[in-house]
Amino acid sequence: MIPVVITFLFSPGRLSSLLAALFFGIAASTDWLDGYLARRKNVITTVGKYLDPIADKLLIAASLIMLISLGRVEGWMVMLIVGRELAVTTLRFVAATNGLMIESTRMGKIKTTLQIIAVIFLIIHYEYFSLDAQAIGEVFLWLALIITLWSGVDYFYRFFRIVKAGH
Repeated sequence: MIPVVITFLFSPGRLSSLLAALFFGIAASTDWLDGYLARRKNVITTVGKYLDPIADKLLIAASLIMLISLGRVEGWMVMLIVGRELAVTTLRFVAATNGLMIESTRMGKIKTTLQIIAVIFLIIHYEYFSLDAQAIGEVFLWLALIITLWSGVDYFYRFFRIVKAGH
């Protein structure tokens, strides 16, 4: 779905922004549904634990990067969010190659939810029903940024605590 979202964002306007947000929302929802069904049916795999979050990260990062060029988000905010995602993904990979598993936390799920909500509103951008989607998206992006950085610090703290304890 990333190419579809990006394609609609290339031609900014009310309709294309709304369609981009719709497809972004569908992609985020199907990714959530996939994880929910895997947990419910108890078909969780190690590969799935690592690849599923990468799909979220790619969708969100690609959309945020496009939103920079549209002037809807600040580049430094996107840099911090994407940088944290790369750092934590690398940390989880390093941990896994050393036989350690750093599970995602509730804070990580809140982070992803806030990022998704922020991106949907920032993609919509325009005012609908007297609601300024851009302003709402900016509020959610600030919240997402705070939780994103906080959860990133938490991942590193838990990693070093596990390493220090000798696994």
